[in-house]
Amino acid sequence: MLTPQTAARFAALALENVVREYPNAPGHVLGAAGDLQPTRALHPSFYGSYDWHSCVHMHWLLARVRREFPAMAQRADIDTLFDRHLAPAAIAGECAYLARPATQTFERPYGWAWLLKLADELARADDTDARRWAANLAPLAAAFVARYLAHLPKARYPVRHGTHPNSAFGLAFALDYARRAGETALEHACVAKAHAWFGADRDVPAAWEPSGSDFLSPALMEADLMRRILPRLEFPGWLADFLPGLARGAPATLLRPVEVADRADPQIVHLDGLNLSRAWCMRGIAAALPDGDARVPVLGDSAMAHLSAGMEGIGSGDFSGLHWLASFAVLALDCA
Repeated sequence: MLTPQTAARFAALALENVVREYPNAPGHVLGAAGDLQPTRALHPSFYGSYDWHSCVHMHWLLARVRREFPAMAQRADIDTLFDRHLAPAAIAGECAYLARPATQTFERPYGWAWLLKLADELARADDTDARRWAANLAPLAAAFVARYLAHLPKARYPVRHGTHPNSAFGLAFALDYARRAGETALEHACVAKAHAWFGADRDVPAAWEPSGSDFLSPALMEADLMRRILPRLEFPGWLADFLPGLARGAPATLLRPVEVADRADPQIVHLDGLNLSRAWCMRGIAAALPDGDARVPVLGDSAMAHLSAGMEGIGSGDFSGLHWLASFAVLALDCA
């Protein structure tokens, strides 16, 4: 479980990182010489943490721990930061960026999903400040809802590899947001696309995982999406067809934590994130199975092993992992 002590440690990391401007890897298309600007000028809200999406999900971490631990020592610092970064003028700047030419694919779908995750988290809080920040963020959330609705009908084929473009991840967080926010058009679009892309999948080649820079498991992320989509009585059968060896602990490569050889390498350190995201997927999948299902203890034991391995990466102290991994750890600990 996420403890107050761990939450405070993660909050301190996030507060430092979301205002750290450099190093920075902007996902910015240059259309003319004048487009070459510092990231802070382009993104007044989400300029830190190395890249836009990491900055967004570290803001989500802050919103999450603030809601769960309202007496935490960092609450005043979080509030001050959100007053700046989630101010109407700052969010208007983020919306203006999306109106620029050549931004159609900006952060699709990973950053889109995390922005909606942040909006969802703010909406779950019940204090006046959180409601104000949620209202301020609403135009940016609406812009990404519109992008999902425009993109999904044209997306004939899913992206299955375990990095930022992963389609199952993009649908899972968008669906969670849509259901809580009452965005029925987005909910229906996500459900329809999940059925079209993944409903008939059988015997996934999960033994091929992981790839060398994965931070998501293609197989487990898909299953974690489908447990949101399918009726509770149907999901166990779908999962049996999708991962037929799961009850007997196969494939071993999917259920065994991955090794991380160099946590200063920005691609190799993705594997720490893979350990953590596997843990949250496994715990979510297990919770969707009936009592007594033989796959539940297999998933539970593997999730704990992956969580332990992933937490080692957060202790490395290298910015390659520090700018984003804590948010994955919160998801793995809280599984929500």
